[in-house]
Amino acid sequence: MPEIYTPEVVRQSSRRKLAIWAGVVVASLACGAALFLKLYHPKSHLLPPSALEGSVLKNDEDTQKQQPIADVQVVATSGTSTGEAKSNEMGFFHIVMRPGVPKGAPVTLSFRHPDYKPLDLEEISRDRLLVARLNPLHEMNPVVPRGPVVDVTNIVIRYSIQTTTAANTGSAVRTFQVANIGNVPCAGVFPCSPDGKWRATIGSITLDAGPGNQFQNARVSCISGPCAFTRVESNTVSDNGRRMEVAALNWSDTTTFLVEAEVVHPMVSDLNLDLYPVIFGQALNFNLPPAAQGLSIEATVNTEPIVYPIGPNLCLTWADCKVSVAKDQTKSYRCELKPGYRFASAQ
Repeated sequence: MPEIYTPEVVRQSSRRKLAIWAGVVVASLACGAALFLKLYHPKSHLLPPSALEGSVLKNDEDTQKQQPIADVQVVATSGTSTGEAKSNEMGFFHIVMRPGVPKGAPVTLSFRHPDYKPLDLEEISRDRLLVARLNPLHEMNPVVPRGPVVDVTNIVIRYSIQTTTAANTGSAVRTFQVANIGNVPCAGVFPCSPDGKWRATIGSITLDAGPGNQFQNARVSCISGPCAFTRVESNTVSDNGRRMEVAALNWSDTTTFLVEAEVVHPMVSDLNLDLYPVIFGQALNFNLPPAAQGLSIEATVNTEPIVYPIGPNLCLTWADCKVSVAKDQTKSYRCELKPGYRFASAQ
């Protein structure tokens, strides 16, 4: 007997075919994903650049003598990824490695400086602050001084900074009037009252403190007339402080204003200052503010007090000095004794 294809039979057949095709598609996608994961390996050249940061110090059992080392050549390698940098005056270095390094991959660091032994370290590329300590070359064969050792005592650092003081030379007292007639409609004629209703007047005065002088604490007030209907429009002092300009708005009857200020004469002078360095072993250390000038070191050398002016070359007969400048322009000095000298307590 032939099959009869009713609408219901046709619908059931279509649903079975759709289910079969959906299963085939899902199975194909699953196989493709598994194959992709099996064959895919992340490449280091697809990773973003990696950064390493650290500090280079002089190796010493005494932590107070672990000084930062500048100009150390630092090279980092990890597979095909490389990067290099030089340490700054604080011993800090920042290396960007290209191509990127996968997290956890080992990185070899080499440190080179002509005054220190070479150092190679293997570190982890991320999540670490690196500290490298180098051993000096010159301490292997210390120089034995010929003759007696000279004592250096009573060390004082002297410098000066410029300061500005203001000498009061008097005061400025002036009055000025702002003439006007009250209750006159503005009618759009400038100037007007703040609400635009009444005609107003602007009055002004200019004061000069004189050559080399400056105004300080300038102040203005209305002292007569209908002051309630006035407003100080401006009260400015020029950049050098010599000229002062005042303007006031009045939208009623005539008013009077009082202007006052102190007049000073600024004077620049040098302030001489002393400080005492910190001594660790064979080195003395001190810091100077950015505005410091005229640096000199006073010391008693072999019982004789001597003042040593310190110029750009940082020359001392008994020590070798170095200076580093921070971002805020603060200067850090370190002076190491030459052979044949020693720091001693004052007698």
